[in-house]
Formats: sequence, structure tokens, C-alpha cells
Amino acid sequence: MAGVVITISGPHGAGKSTYARHIASKLGLRHVSAGMLFRKAASEKGLSLKELSGICETDAGIDKAIDDRTVELMKEGNVLVDAQLSGHLARGIDSFKIYLTAPLQVRVERIAKRDGKDVREIMEETLSREASERRRFKEFYGFDIDDLSIYDLVYNTALMPLESNLSVLERASREYVRSRR
Repeated sequence: MAGVVITISGPHGAGKSTYARHIASKLGLRHVSAGMLFRKAASEKGLSLKELSGICETDAGIDKAIDDRTVELMKEGNVLVDAQLSGHLARGIDSFKIYLTAPLQVRVERIAKRDGKDVREIMEETLSREASERRRFKEFYGFDIDDLSIYDLVYNTALMPLESNLSVLERASREYVRSRR
């Protein structure tokens, strides 16, 4: 494998893509977002995220295709991947694994703002989607997504303002990159 691999995992609305875009840009890494790929697949099929998650409970094909591509990109190196399973998928790949979290209400409010939807609707969708993912990730992969012991850094993005969080996460990532060169 050539180059650095950084993964950012965490639940929906924790800020994976927001922080990943910034860090990838600052460090000159490619950015890959599995969440964007999943949202795109739902949109292309004319389905809600909840509906596509339901389909994925019995058909691992969509998840598998996204995950296989993600692992291929990690093996190429010089990439920052944000995906719920990116830390788990990077097992056996030299990488810096970050897990971002935030309280459920904060995450739901972020998603509602991003998507321009009602908070109650997003709460229901998020709880349903995360329960579905927890089941299928355990069933299809054997991964317990609540096991944070695989991560090098676990960080609550609700602790400080965005700019402060960006600074902390960028610095940690930059130190990792420096230690690998």
C-alpha cells in the first residue's frame, strides 16, 4: 500500500463528512464518503434512506459494493475515508482510525438542518436507520459498531465550536501523517 490512510467513523450527524472534507483538503488526501454514496443510491432508486436501509437488511449487495470499493481505495493509500464502518474495514491496513460522536439530539438537529427536514421526522428516520445498520453490520460482517476499542481517537464533536474541533482533529491527523513519513 502506498501512502497514508485515515478513517473517520461514527453515527449519522456526528460530523464525519464535514471534518473529513476539511482534513483531507488540508493534508492533500483524497476524500471518500460512503454516506454520500448511500444517499446517492437511495436517491437514484427513488427511495428514502429508511426504505433503502430496510432493503439492505435482507440484501447485502448495496452495502457490499460500497464497502468493497472503499477498501480498494484504502489499499491505494493517500485517502481519508468517512464511513460508519471505515475503521472496521481498515483492519489489517496501516491507518489512523478516528471515531466521531455527539449526543443523539445534536446529531438529529444537524441532519435536519442539512437536509431541510423536520427534526421529528429525522429523529424517527435516524433511530430506524441506525437500528437497521446495527443489526445488518452484526449479521453480515460480525462487526459490533458500538465497540470503540478499535479506534485510535474517539472525539465528541458537540464539545466545542466547529473551528475548534477542526483544529483538534486536523492537528491529530497531521501528527499521524508526520509520524508515518
